[in-house]
Amino acid sequence: MQGKIVWQKNSPNPENTENFTRIQQWWESLTDQEVTFAQRLLPETENPYDLDWTPQRFDERFKIQSPRIGGITLYWQQPNNDQERSITARKLEYNTTNQELFIFSQAQQQVVLRVAIPGIHYDAVKVKNPQMAGTQQGENQILLLRDASQKVEIELTLSPAQVDKLKEILG
Repeated sequence: MQGKIVWQKNSPNPENTENFTRIQQWWESLTDQEVTFAQRLLPETENPYDLDWTPQRFDERFKIQSPRIGGITLYWQQPNNDQERSITARKLEYNTTNQELFIFSQAQQQVVLRVAIPGIHYDAVKVKNPQMAGTQQGENQILLLRDASQKVEIELTLSPAQVDKLKEILG
């Protein structure tokens, strides 16, 4: 997963369903994580990156409870509050690098909601039984891992010290 994943209602994009599933997995993995919720009016460009996302008065920060998606509606709860909140989306845009989801409201076309995990985050890539290849480049070793099912390729450039550490870790 690199960059931006977009799902849009009624989109002919062949990856639309897969993108929705990936966004749903991320959303549902947020249980008990601290998130920030911010709502803004969309600019004419409809580009959420054109907006000022610095914290404002009505923005919220809390540990999200019970995040789920039913149809195209995202549901969640706040701690110590039994009331379930929701928003029905016409478009979802997930930025994997910044761990933020922009939810474009279906009911209020001029509104975008940003849900983000505060702080620095890394994309996690889980690869099981990858195809492997290796080569040497100068004093460094290049290890290539491929997972055809996910269409993911990971290239590691390892110094001699890192190769020794990897051998130590693998026993």
